Amino acid sequence: MQLIDTHVHINFDVFQGELSLLRQRWQEAGVVHLVHSCVEPAEFQGIQSLADRFPELSFAVGLHPLDAHKWTDSTADQILALASSDKRVVAIGETGLDFYKANNYKEQKLVLQKQLQIAKHLDKPVIIHCREAAASIKEIIEDFWRTDGEVKGVMHCWGGNVEETQWFLDLGFYISFSGIVTFKNARQVQNSAKIVPSDRLLIETDCPFLAPVPQRGKTNEPAYVRYVAEYMASLRHISLEDLARQTTANACRLFGIQLTANAVPHVS
Repeated sequence: MQLIDTHVHINFDVFQGELSLLRQRWQEAGVVHLVHSCVEPAEFQGIQSLADRFPELSFAVGLHPLDAHKWTDSTADQILALASSDKRVVAIGETGLDFYKANNYKEQKLVLQKQLQIAKHLDKPVIIHCREAAASIKEIIEDFWRTDGEVKGVMHCWGGNVEETQWFLDLGFYISFSGIVTFKNARQVQNSAKIVPSDRLLIETDCPFLAPVPQRGKTNEPAYVRYVAEYMASLRHISLEDLARQTTANACRLFGIQLTANAVPHVS
């Protein structure tokens, strides 16, 4: 069985000094690949170094909506340059909108639009962060389709309701579920997870945040994506092996990942 964690932040300080053990644990859990997200260009060099160290790691480059105030005249060039020159860059982001923690609506929307343009130019998917902003993101993407053309991507760490989920499925997006789906009171997320077609479903940890049950309250890590997979398989009434096969194939298709036969041990 092979799993792909499609959203990690293992560059955070909480993991420093234990990355070798972290890798051992994700290998033991059957995780064969990771997609490392990015919150700002200051992370670029460090994430590249992690990809040098762990060949099973791909990454995204972009600016998080909560860092939208850091956008400068050179930010687009920085993102474009690295995404064009390093084949391990598989997406732009994470970008999106966060109206829960910030109210600089106009600034966030502008930064999202600029990153959609980069993704379209490079034919790469976008990783979308969405918090209390589904309607605005839908509107921006629909407008982008009308003016610039289709853009592909994933709604990461998805927490929207069934109606909002369908919006983004209709726009061709993949939907990725994190440990939130395992939480007892996450009925809205669980209902959304049931309706996503098998060919648009992804799983992630968003580590070090949001550790799934039964590890809730601990520092999240890539190995814990297995708990997300197990819960999702039960929720959707399929086997864990089928869930793993579907989500791994989806991640490879969206991000252009090519798995090597000897990347990490297979775990059953």
